[in-house]
Formats: sequence, structure tokens, C-alpha cells
Amino acid sequence: MYEIMLDAELSKAFDVWSGYLDARTGEDPQARARLRSTLRSAREAAAADDPESARALVAEMYDAAREAGLPWAPVLPGPCAADRQARDYAKDELREVLPVHLREELDSIAIYLSVTGRRLRTAPGLDTATRQDILYITARAGMALDLAQPTAARRELERLKGIARRCGVEP
Repeated sequence: MYEIMLDAELSKAFDVWSGYLDARTGEDPQARARLRSTLRSAREAAAADDPESARALVAEMYDAAREAGLPWAPVLPGPCAADRQARDYAKDELREVLPVHLREELDSIAIYLSVTGRRLRTAPGLDTATRQDILYITARAGMALDLAQPTAARRELERLKGIARRCGVEP
């Protein structure tokens, strides 16, 4: 699963940079040509099963764009945004390799998680600690779903239902 997340990070970066380099921005053509060459090298490294080199080249691209002062170039996302984007890409890749019964089980858990979480988040009178617990448990369950771990996701859903019962909210 971790491998899928790492592959997703590279796929996302390749898509973002390709989109940028395909756009006509009017920025420095020489700097953009160097970025295009670096992107090509990064793709080749990834295809040659050298993801470490590919990630290093992508990191160089962010630095080179910043140093060249390219205002429309992609900027390195913060840790939360980068993780969220990689998870979105990984979910798509993971869905392609999972058996149908597992996808359906994960989808069912996700629906219960969404409904229970929404009911809790809109419940009046919850203290800050309880709201933080709800966010934390929901995030853990979401991560388990993203990694195709129904047992862990179900465990977090049960924790969330326990909070709902304690707060008098119908799970």
C-alpha cells in the first residue's frame, strides 16, 4: 500500500507539471525548456524503476521554477495538501486492483462513516475535546479506507458510533 502512495505522489507531480508545461503562460521559454527536460528525465527514471531519482528530479523542478521566478509554475504543496492529493491519486489506483467485494465493503463502511460523522459534527453542545476526537477518528477511518483496510476502518467506525451513543446522537 505504501508503494501505491509513493507512486501516486509521482503521478500527481507528473500530471501537475505536464499541465503547466503544456499551457502557454508566456514565461521564460528557456527555463520552461529546462523544466520540460527535467520532467522527461524524471518520467524516464520512474519508468526505469528508479523512483528515488524521479522524486529528486521533481523536487529540483520546484526549486528551479522558484529560482527562475516563474509566477505560474506549480509550487510545492504543504504536507497536508501533498498528502491529501497523493491519497486521492492512490485511491484511484487502488480501486483498479481491488476485488469487487472488497470495494463494496469499503464503500459501505465509508457511507456509514460519512453519515455518523455528519450527525456528530452537527450535534449541538459538543465540547472541543469531543469534536477533536471525532475529527481524529474520522481521519483514521478515512486513512484505513484509503489503504483498503476494512477491519481497521470498521474499528474506527465503532469508536465513532460509541461517541455518538455517549452524546445521544443516533449513529
